[in-house]
Amino acid sequence: MKKNPVKSKPTDTQPPDLDLRPGQSLELLKELHILTREGKLNQDSRRKLKQVLHLFQFIEKLLKELSEEDAAKSSRETTEVEKSAGMTSQGLSLADHGAGKSYLGFIVYDLFFKGLAEGHIYGIETRSELVEASRALAKRLDFLRMTFLNTSVAESSLSDLMPSQIDVVTALHACDTATDDAIAFGLQKKARAMVLVPCCQAEVAAKLRHNKALNLSRTPLAELWRHPLHTREIGSQLTNVLRCLYLESKGYAVTVTELVGWEHSMKNELILARYTGRPKANAADHLQALLTEFGLTESLASRYP
Repeated sequence: MKKNPVKSKPTDTQPPDLDLRPGQSLELLKELHILTREGKLNQDSRRKLKQVLHLFQFIEKLLKELSEEDAAKSSRETTEVEKSAGMTSQGLSLADHGAGKSYLGFIVYDLFFKGLAEGHIYGIETRSELVEASRALAKRLDFLRMTFLNTSVAESSLSDLMPSQIDVVTALHACDTATDDAIAFGLQKKARAMVLVPCCQAEVAAKLRHNKALNLSRTPLAELWRHPLHTREIGSQLTNVLRCLYLESKGYAVTVTELVGWEHSMKNELILARYTGRPKANAADHLQALLTEFGLTESLASRYP
């Protein structure tokens, strides 16, 4: 009788289905409670890690492109004027808005910035206990080029701890208008790229709901949000369309895609914006037309100046 082969037991250091990169810190994953102290991975943590690592692939591609651009520029000899003005490279910078426990920031640092001699990550979060925990963890892991600010997205651009220019802006599930604040921050800081995963887009839906009676009599399009569930869905969709048009009107090339499969998260839309310096000719016109059609011109004027 043929015996079944004996299956080898997984090690306690790494789950067999956890696809880590060379040099990736298991200690960091344990500190973030993605892995247990025994190195195990539960279903919820697996989903969370898959989502963050998938998002990192998009961010890594942008960071590599920007690094190559900077290397090409630095290959030209720095002039005396540039030296006297302090225009020497400080490496790439990334601001992570609505950082929470800074899963994204820590993993980006671990997988990309840790291997560089320069560059900096800034985590922006309003909850002071999470900021303090992130600061302690960065110190414990010797992630020295990470700074955590206890402030709102809207106010972070005024902080003396932030540089005048940021290369990459990220916002993973920054709730409701915090994504708009991250976009405004990126524009002010002349960001070369933005990576946004919007969440809980309630502002436009609330305004559509408020003007529903007027809109139903004015345009058949209002049937799209006559029912409460549709109001929420069309509000979310419209919010992201407006954001994309706004970014295009400011000189960004925009790509919209899924972050991960729907089985992992319903908050799944990923907006990638790369600065080209060439504003899309009709984006601002289309943006204004949509605001007018949906009765949002006055209420959202400050969002899309």
